Parts: sequence; C-alpha cells; structure tokens
Amino acid sequence: MIAWKNLDTTAAYAKLQALKDHVKLQDAMSGESGAKRVKEYSVPMAGGLSYNYAAKQVDAEVLAALKDLADEMQLTEKYAALYNGEVINTGEKRLVLHQLTRGQLGENVIADGVNKREFYVAQQEKAAAFAKKVHAGEITNAAGEKFTTVVQIGIGGSDLGPRAMYLALENWAKQNGCFKMQARFISNVDPDDAASVLKDIDVAHSLFVLVSKSGTTLETLTNESFVKDALKNAGLNPAKHMVAVTSETSPLAKSSDYLAAFFMDDYIGGRYSSTSCVGGAVLSLAFGPDIFARFLDGAAEEDKLAKNPDLLKNPAMLDALIGVYERNVQGYPATAVLPYSQALSRFPAHLQQLDMESNGKSVNRFGEPVDYVTGPVIFGEPGTNGQHSFYQLLHQGTDIVPLQFVGFRKNQAGMDVNIQGSTSQQKLCANVAAQIMAFACGKQDENPNKSFAGGRPSSIIIGDQLTPEALGALLAHFENKVMFQGFVWNLNSFDQEGVQLGKVLAKRVLAHDTDGALKEYSDLLDI
Repeated sequence: MIAWKNLDTTAAYAKLQALKDHVKLQDAMSGESGAKRVKEYSVPMAGGLSYNYAAKQVDAEVLAALKDLADEMQLTEKYAALYNGEVINTGEKRLVLHQLTRGQLGENVIADGVNKREFYVAQQEKAAAFAKKVHAGEITNAAGEKFTTVVQIGIGGSDLGPRAMYLALENWAKQNGCFKMQARFISNVDPDDAASVLKDIDVAHSLFVLVSKSGTTLETLTNESFVKDALKNAGLNPAKHMVAVTSETSPLAKSSDYLAAFFMDDYIGGRYSSTSCVGGAVLSLAFGPDIFARFLDGAAEEDKLAKNPDLLKNPAMLDALIGVYERNVQGYPATAVLPYSQALSRFPAHLQQLDMESNGKSVNRFGEPVDYVTGPVIFGEPGTNGQHSFYQLLHQGTDIVPLQFVGFRKNQAGMDVNIQGSTSQQKLCANVAAQIMAFACGKQDENPNKSFAGGRPSSIIIGDQLTPEALGALLAHFENKVMFQGFVWNLNSFDQEGVQLGKVLAKRVLAHDTDGALKEYSDLLDI
C-alpha cells in the first residue's frame, strides 16, 4: 500500500538533518582519498553515459540515510504506480504516461478504452511514414519540389525540448550523413520571433509543424496566422505547407488546413513530450525516423535503470536524493546545469522548464501547504562560455550553488585543431576537470580577493560522445530525477497551475476589461 506523506514527517529526514556538515568536501576530494572517490562514486547510465558524484558532500553514512529516505518514501513503488497507469497527476486527475512513448515498463495501460503504448507507437509510425515520404519527394510543395526546411511552431514544452534535442544532434547528424532537413523554431508571440525566422528561410520549400494539444494556445495560433499570412503573400496555399501535432479532440485534428495530423493526449505534459510526436515529427523530418528511434531507445534504457530499488545502481534516484539533501538539509537555493558541449546549448533552458514547472510548488499533492523548501532555481550555460560569465559568483559568491556538469570525451563534428600541444576538445575537457576540483577544493591566498573557499559540490554526467542514444538517456535521466524529487517532496509534479493566472489577466487586457493598476500598465504599454 503506497502512502503519500510529507518529507518532514519521515524518520530518514530527521537523520539527514543530523548529517548536515558530515562531509568536508575540501578534505574528501584531496589527495588519494579524492582519487579513490572519483573511481568509486560512479553509476553507469544508458547510452554509454555514467553519473559521477564524487564531488558531492556525501559518504557511506549520508548515502545510507538517503537509501532509508528512498525506502520510507516508497520511491520504487511510486514509480511503478506511475508507469502502470495509476492517477499520479492528482491536480488534473490524469495518468502520467510519457515513459510509454519510448517503451513498456510494466503492465498494459488502458485509458479511454485504448492501449496507450499501442496508441503512441501508432502515432510515431504515422509521423515516420510521413517523414519518409517528404524525404523521398512523394510529399512536395505545389510546384512538385522537395521541402528543405521544417519549422516548428509551439511554445513551452512544444518548443524548448524539441529545440534542445534538435540542436543537440544537428552537428552529429551532419557528420554521420543523416541530416535531412534544416529545422527552425518559432515560439514567442513577439512578432520579431516569427519575422526573423520567416525572413531567413525559403517559405516555398518550408514545411510548418503546428504543435498545440488543445488547439487553442494563444501564442501558437497567433504565430500560425503570422506564418499563413507569409505563405499567402508568397502566393502559396498554407494547407499544402502545414501539419499539426494535437489531440484527437482539438479543432485542429480533422481540419483541412493541414496535410496531416499526429496525435498526443492529456496524459503527457508538454515539458515531458519530447519523446512523443511533439518531438518526433520535427526530429524525424530533420534527421530521419531511424535516428529518432535511436533517441527513444536511449530514453527507454534509462527508464529501466530508474526501476532499480538499489539506490547505488539507480542514477536518477541517486541524483534526485542528493539534490533533496542539498536543498532541504544544506539549504542550497539553486542548481547550475553546465554542459561542456555546445550541442547542449539549449538543454539548460529545457531543464529550467522541466524542473521549475514541475516542482515549483508550495502545496503538496493534497493541496496542503508544505513547511519545507521544494524545487531549486535552475540555470546554466555551456562551458567554457559560462566560465567567463557567472562562474565568478559560483566560485566566490555568498551562496553555494550545486553544479551539474555534463561532458564528452569526443566532439560531434569530427573537426579539431592542435594548438600549443593540445586539441580544442582536450582544452574543453581540461576545463571541466579543473572546474570540478577548483569548486571542490578551492585555494587559500593571503589576498582575500584571490582566495577560494571551495566546498562547492558538483556531479558530472560523462560519456564518449553525444549520440542519439546518449541524448535520450540524458533526457530521461533528468525527467526521472524531477519525478523522484516530486515524490520525496509529496508534490504533484505534473500540473502547472502557476502559468495560468497571467494568461487569464492577459485576456482581460486584450478585451479592455481592466481597472486599477492593471489598466495603468495596459495604458503604459499602449494596448
């Protein structure tokens, strides 16, 4: 029997509070003890990745208490309840089924009279068949010419995840001979966003993917109208250039305005939708369905690891619990995601939404206020760019910010140069290794401006190269990390009521139904 309870009611949480200053990172990571930790504090992931947590403020005693917390909070059982189709999204009374887009973890899940795994596979196959016809020239523009560009129109989870995944694999696909179409993205309702994309592409050879589950998303429908106007002004029929990713019940589902429609449902939240047709349509068009399938395989294998009840063999659960320890016991307010891979330039932005929209809650799954902090602030940029930006605060600021590095031994493009005895890739990897140790151990100096306290914890996910499988594993790792943390904090990580109030007020502004300060702000902006 699963019991949903608050973190501060558990015996393990009280035990962890007593271990707040148990590990002095400067000592733990120095000399032979540090070398031993790097070798031992590592967990294999899917896609050729591994999660190394040697530079975290944990040891055998802390890890034992975290295992007790995992057991007491029934994390393995709650994950099983999720993938077997129980109503985990209590706010909206919905199942949570994004794992089913990439594999079958448990029982058949029947919802709305449909086997949901079969439903998701059928939609992926439909999108794959469409993409193959586009690549083969069987689906063309009105002049019988091939489409060369695909443009995704969506916002939030319909943009951030798919955009991050596309950018992550763009160079890899070009190097490996599977780059099919350039992809661009329009998300912001700011007209400059759509205009900049439309001015930069050949609309006559462009296919537009409109993504809106409800078919009513204001920003997305506004941008669709923007695109349709551009197509009409070019003498083109928009219906010959557009496809929809939507729900079967939306007004877009059977509209003649689209060449095809691929379906999703309410059981997959936008921020968890990259492995559904939300990501599948654009990624299959850009790289081919086989590459998207490899991406799904990496995610599916990582999901399987999240089932392991052994904390030290479950990288997502371990990462999640260490994060809870840092947030709730050590009091750290934020987490920096620092990929040492330019291909992952938008991955931190995706994780911002994934984490902060999921666990940015102050009431538990029963609507009761919690008496402890929950989700951290997530931010980040690729290394080494970030080193020349906000690392100053990370090294010497008053707040300690845990760091999540991601690094690869090889680049994607197959191009490099040897300067001063090392390649660019070696310089990149040298920087991430140096940063981990600098953050952990610091440096004492008589000049206070040059003194580094150290004691800044970090982990690194490391692999050989960022491939489709590695990217899928990386995505699933963080999705599962967020899920486990939500379980520990007793939150509903799968609704997002916090985004709704602003939308309601914006509609009032546009309808000129305002008074007081709202009216004054509207007047200031000349609405």
